[in-house]
This record gives sequence, C-alpha cells and structure tokens, in this order.
Amino acid sequence: MKKNLYLCFFSALILLACADDSSSAKTDSAEKNDSATDTPHIILDTDIGSSTDDLFAMQNLYDCHKEKNCKLLGIVVDRMGENNAIIADVMNTYFGLGEIPIGLERNGVKDPKVWIDYAELPADTNADGTLMFERSVDDYSKILDSYKLYRKLLADEPDHSVTIVSIGFVTSLANLLNSKADEYSDLPGVDLVKAKVKNLYIMGGVFGDAEESDYNFRQAIDFSLDFFNLWPNDVPRIFSPGEVGDGIEYTPEQIFNDISWTDAHPIKQVYLNNDCRTGQKMWDVMPVLNAIYGDSLFNISDRGRVTFNKDGITTFTKDPKGNDRYQIKGDKQWNADMLQRIRDINLKH
Repeated sequence: MKKNLYLCFFSALILLACADDSSSAKTDSAEKNDSATDTPHIILDTDIGSSTDDLFAMQNLYDCHKEKNCKLLGIVVDRMGENNAIIADVMNTYFGLGEIPIGLERNGVKDPKVWIDYAELPADTNADGTLMFERSVDDYSKILDSYKLYRKLLADEPDHSVTIVSIGFVTSLANLLNSKADEYSDLPGVDLVKAKVKNLYIMGGVFGDAEESDYNFRQAIDFSLDFFNLWPNDVPRIFSPGEVGDGIEYTPEQIFNDISWTDAHPIKQVYLNNDCRTGQKMWDVMPVLNAIYGDSLFNISDRGRVTFNKDGITTFTKDPKGNDRYQIKGDKQWNADMLQRIRDINLKH
C-alpha cells in the first residue's frame, strides 16, 4: 500500500515538473515571439517647409506605421517658424495620424534658405472657401519645444529602443544633447540619449575622396559642432550622403499621375502650387527606408568614426570598433527600384 502511495507521490512530482517545464517553454517561446515581432519606434526630425522629399519621407513613415511595420512616436520640426509646425499637422491629419505629437524648434537656424516655398499649403481652400486640409492642433503656441518633445518621448520608452531619423538640421538634436534634467527625466541630454536611443539614421555627410561641406550640417554649423562633439560614441549612427538619393527623382508628371485618384492631397497640392523642377530628389526618404527595413535594401560601409570640423567637412575613418557607417550609392537599377517603392504608396492609396 505504502509502495503505491510513494509511486503516486513521485508521479505527481514528475507531472508538476513537466508542467513547469512546459510553462517555462511557453514563456521562453512567447518572449522570443515578442522579440521577433519588435518594430522600430521612430522619432522623425525634419526641416519640413522647404524641400519636398521631407513630405515623401513622412508619407513613407505614415504608411509604415499604419501597416504596423514601425511605430511613429513623434515629429520634431527643426526648421523655425510656427507655420512649419502647421504643415506637419496638416500632413499628420491628412494621413489619419493627427494624434502624433509635434515639437517645434524655437532656437535654431534663423532664416535658412527655402528651396521650394510651400508655406501657403495650410491656407489652401476649396471652391466653397473652406480649408482644403484639416488640422488637429488647437494652439500651436503651446506645442513643446523640439528638445522637450524629444525628452518626453525618450523618457517614456524602454532603454535602447528608440530610432531617431534626422532629415534636416541637427539644431534640435544639439539642443537635446545640451539639455538638463527636467520634469520628464532626471538625466541630462547626453545620458538620456545614451540610455534610450538604439540608433540614429541621418541625412547628411560627404565621404570618399571628395572634401566638401554638407548643406544640412553647414547651415547650422554651431549646432552641428555640438552634435558631433556630444553624441555618445556607443550609440550607432548611419549616415545617408546626398549622392545616395541623387539618382532617385520623382517627377511632377509621375506624381500627378500617381495621385490622380483625388483632387485634394497635400503633396499633390504642393506640386500644383510650386515649380518643383528645382533638382529635388528623394534624399530624405533614404534614411527613413533604412530605419524601417534595416540594411537589407542598402549597401552600407564598414564600421568607422565620423568627425566634423568648423568648415563643415565630414571625415570618415575606418575603425572596426566604431559605431558610424554610411550608405553607398546604388546603380541605375537600384535607383529605379527605390523610386518604385516610393511611388507604390501613392498608387495603392
């Protein structure tokens, strides 16, 4: 009788152990599945209000967000001027993401060059006099300064989880790095970036044999020097030089054809209102696509370190321990494939 009791007891222990192992296996499997389905959490930093490639970069992010291939946390407007924040709001709202927060740079580059002036976009009206494009923000004077929005969004995210995509000036990034502890985080800017940012994809830089200054960095030279001096060495940066997007041109004719399904579309309206045959290429879309899809679509340099001097010159030095890399321009077929990716979003509407 005792022998049977012992057998039952040990059988029960074995069953419990198996159940624990099964539960543990399920937990491990769930953790692996959660990790496998992680999507980039992205903050876009843009100098919207001058070049049209910013608009296509935003459109790609909206599409990615809605398809759940990324999570768009916020839009940082690094070009000064409240109207630029309004344009960002028009874009967010039109694409059904009016809840995405916007930050505005109020201490940046004063009166930078405007290549294509689409400041009138928010004021465009329909035939009956109503605004063509809705907005979601009630009072733009109350939106956070860009560096404050950075701090708020970063503080709310897990460590080493945020991807920043910078497609304009580095004014807001420099102000973030110089920021002090505040109501959002006890960490100063550099430490907050080091704790929260996974990587930075940035439009800018001139590498290879050429020694010439980069437009984005040169326009905000003091901010750029701060950015390069303060950015934590262990947070990776992937640069997208202008030559990568040079061969990718989305012509007005193609745009009008691809967005022929509607009369009211903010990007189409910009092209209707302006002469966009100014050499505009899809530069700013390249770091966005890299941030979303990783390196699979791109030819990327070896690891190294990028330095920057007061003349606006970027220098890349190979270093296997370095955390800087840069995109290398593709051939004609690659350019055509990338353009088609951009066009497909408008074609599927």
